[in-house]
Amino acid sequence: MKRRMLYLTSIFSSAIAAIVTLLGIFSSNRLMYLKLKDPDVIVQREVLAKRFDEKWYEAVDKEELWIQSPNDYLLHAIFLKPLQTNRTVIICHGVTENKINSFKYARLFERLGFNSVIYDHRRHGESGGKTTSFGFYEKSDLQAIVQFIRKKIGQHAILGIHGESMGAATTILYAGTYKDEADFHVVDCPFSDFTEQALHVLRRETPFRTTMVLRIANLFLKMRDGYTLKLISPKEVIANVQKPMLFIHSLEDDFILPYMTEELYEKKTGPKMLKIFEKGAHAKSFNDNAEEYEKTVQEFLQKFVN
Repeated sequence: MKRRMLYLTSIFSSAIAAIVTLLGIFSSNRLMYLKLKDPDVIVQREVLAKRFDEKWYEAVDKEELWIQSPNDYLLHAIFLKPLQTNRTVIICHGVTENKINSFKYARLFERLGFNSVIYDHRRHGESGGKTTSFGFYEKSDLQAIVQFIRKKIGQHAILGIHGESMGAATTILYAGTYKDEADFHVVDCPFSDFTEQALHVLRRETPFRTTMVLRIANLFLKMRDGYTLKLISPKEVIANVQKPMLFIHSLEDDFILPYMTEELYEKKTGPKMLKIFEKGAHAKSFNDNAEEYEKTVQEFLQKFVN
């Protein structure tokens, strides 16, 4: 009887271990290798919406850049120079997108007197990198971009960063972790804590309702990619950000909830401004409120940036 119990216990333990392993691999794969949007679909979408003008892009003065990441791959960037100025904004796109999605913001900042740098995050577009880390490795990539561009435009030139969604969270993680060489930041629909965000998505899109899946995912992320979700928490570093920051979100966003931006705004010390639009799904604040969005950015720049 005792041998039978030991045998059954062994089988049960092995089955549990197998289930945990499969769940860990599946959940960490979903994060590390999140499916990206088709690049051709992104171009078609932006051209159709008249947010990407191919003729303008062909004619504009520009410089292609390949910037070394501290994480051992190359980041692909394009320095757009429609104006004779050193005032520059680096634009960080959201997860699953690529730098084509950043052109709408490049044109916005052009109207406000800035050139811009658009680039692909790791594993997106033409940049290297095998996994997506939702800001953990992306923040040091952004630091490399900032340092590279700062050297090009000079120490006294105005340099800003605009981030959307994961790009916004990455902007905060960069500015709150490293020596911040930018002069201002615009963060559009950032998450305040990735564990909370992942749990929200998990409960919205899957039958799982507990944190067990995330705890298992954390274990496998640590083993496979060197970090855990708790290390991706903009709200833990936002108090370190001293430069002016404009926070943007929309009430209709049910993917990254508006309370996350409000939480970050409350924790930010020093110069700051908040704009919550009534209209706009996730990362659609500009698309649905273009004129008011631009006026908001202009007001922020006039108030806090020389």
